[in-house]
Parts: sequence; structure tokens; C-alpha cells
Amino acid sequence: MDAIGNPDILRAIADELGDWRKLAQPLVARYRVADGVGGAEFAAAVAREAAASRYDIPEVRLGPGHVDITLYSVDPGSGRRGVTAGDLDRARAITRLAKEHGLTAVPGEVTQIELCVDTAADAVLGPFWAALLTGDPENTPVTDTVFDPTNRVPGTWFQRTDAHPTPRQRWHIDLWLAPEAAPQRIALALAAGGTLVDDTDPSFTVLADPEGNRACVCTALGRG
Repeated sequence: MDAIGNPDILRAIADELGDWRKLAQPLVARYRVADGVGGAEFAAAVAREAAASRYDIPEVRLGPGHVDITLYSVDPGSGRRGVTAGDLDRARAITRLAKEHGLTAVPGEVTQIELCVDTAADAVLGPFWAALLTGDPENTPVTDTVFDPTNRVPGTWFQRTDAHPTPRQRWHIDLWLAPEAAPQRIALALAAGGTLVDDTDPSFTVLADPEGNRACVCTALGRG
């Protein structure tokens, strides 16, 4: 799999793919639909276009008033997920289909959650969390993440750290957002009683709830 780096993906978004946003691994778009029938017709058109192009059917989530589409490729050797030139081609095609169906993109609403745990032994923890969350203990971490093949649950990312005694907060969530949506979400969380812990890196901001439990708001900005 010839994955494309974040800088090139962000350039493509700025130049021609304004409906889309890059999250942790995938490229994601959300479209407003008037009703479920219209959403289903659009989803079917996306599936037909992909099949005609001999591309794997994208992940399409149809909900009240919206359709979410997620694009990524899986490396057959490692299982690693990333965005390829083929995924960008599909994004262009889906953007054209959305215009034909008269749909409006709301890229600021795209979201992805990753479950994150600090560990010095991801190879030891991986089978447990794979078995618990995906039902397959052989579904061991890909590089540093356990993925459910059909995305029923969020990926579990093992953040490698030095061994350390417990107790210490070891679990947190990474909330991936469109770059333009992150500042408002951070402001809302702070106004609701949160604390800013660290905003020195443009790619993520660390927040804490009123009891000190931390979470990260992440974007694709500043990533390789």
C-alpha cells in the first residue's frame, strides 16, 4: 500500500476536496440529506460507483439527516490503514455524486474516537483488548493499534511509554476533529469546567476534566 502523507492529503483537501477531512487514519465526509430515502439513494450511488471502479465499497453510515463516508486502504501485509491515491480518486468521485444529488457537505462535523492506553508492553496487552473488543485474540496490534475489521468499536491505540508504577491515568480518548472545529470544541469543554493542560503541539491539545482525567483533541495539522 502506497499511503500518502498528511501534508499531501491536506493540500488535496485545500485544492479540490473541501468536503473531506483527514482524521487519524481515514478520510471522512459528512453530507446533509433531507430524508432517509434520499440518503439511501446517495449511499447506493456511492456503492455502485465504487463497484464500477473496482474499488472496495467505502464505509457508509446512514443516520437521521446525514450520511457519513469513510475512506481508507488496508495494507495486505501489515494491516496498516492509510489513505492512498485511489482513496483520493474515490473522494473526488463521491464529491461529484454529492453535487448531483444536491447534498451539502458539513466537514466540520466529522469525528473519530480512538481509545488510548499508555503501556510499555503493547504486545502483551494487545491480545486481551483484541479479544475483548473485536472477539478475535489473533487480531493483534497493527504497528500500535488494534482495529476491528468492520469498525464496530473504536481502534485501541497503545501509546508506548516507559514502564511505570500504578496508579496513574493510563487510559484516555483521542477525539479527532476537523481542524476548524477543534477550537470551538476546546472552548466548550473549558467552559464546562475543563482545564487546559498542554497546547504546545499544533496537532493535539490536552484537556482535563474537573477531576483531572485527561483527553486529547487531535487534528491532522502539523503531522507528517
